[in-house]
Amino acid sequence: MNQILIAEDEDRIAQFVRKGLKAHGFQPTVVSDGASALAHAMSGGYDLMVLDIGLPVVDGFTVLQRLRDVGSTLPVVILTARDSLSDRVAGLEGGADDYMSKPFGFEELLLRIRLRLRPATTDSALADRLEHGGVGLDLRARTVSVDGRETELSAREFALAEVFLRHPGQVMSREQLLSRVWGYDFDPGSNVVDVYVRYLRKKLGADRIETVRGAGYRFRG
Repeated sequence: MNQILIAEDEDRIAQFVRKGLKAHGFQPTVVSDGASALAHAMSGGYDLMVLDIGLPVVDGFTVLQRLRDVGSTLPVVILTARDSLSDRVAGLEGGADDYMSKPFGFEELLLRIRLRLRPATTDSALADRLEHGGVGLDLRARTVSVDGRETELSAREFALAEVFLRHPGQVMSREQLLSRVWGYDFDPGSNVVDVYVRYLRKKLGADRIETVRGAGYRFRG
């Protein structure tokens, strides 16, 4: 069972990530400041760290720099509200393995964590490619093909398509899709799912995503 260190000072987000990871078979530990994050990360007891940049006591950039300065190769996924190009570059050049901006969908975070842990596991669920009904997603290259032709999806469209392809033939409620793609920061009354399903239908084919009245949507392929 992979040990995941979550360094996040916003309790709502930390618990959202912790519960999601635990439900998927990981063993998560939460710390809320940079000094604790550094101490835990350097203990050698973790397989990956989800690191918020805006931590108190010691910020995430400093935690990352100190880890890399002592030769730690612990995979680090940065999770932060900072979305500027300079912050992304600083994080990746400082030794981060991946970068996600808040708000985020848990499904995408889970994917990124699994990809960073891939060399240490043979879990078939970590396959780089999903295919069903003529639609293929390359999870590592973030590309999509429809009947053999590549097409472009936005990051959110890709995340929604991934949820559908992981559950072909299964009815997914709007609430499930909101939670998995838009994450902790969604409005239950929003129609954003319907909007993005409409986008996907235009790009993947209208008959591939079926509306199940009163229940949600089903990917038929």
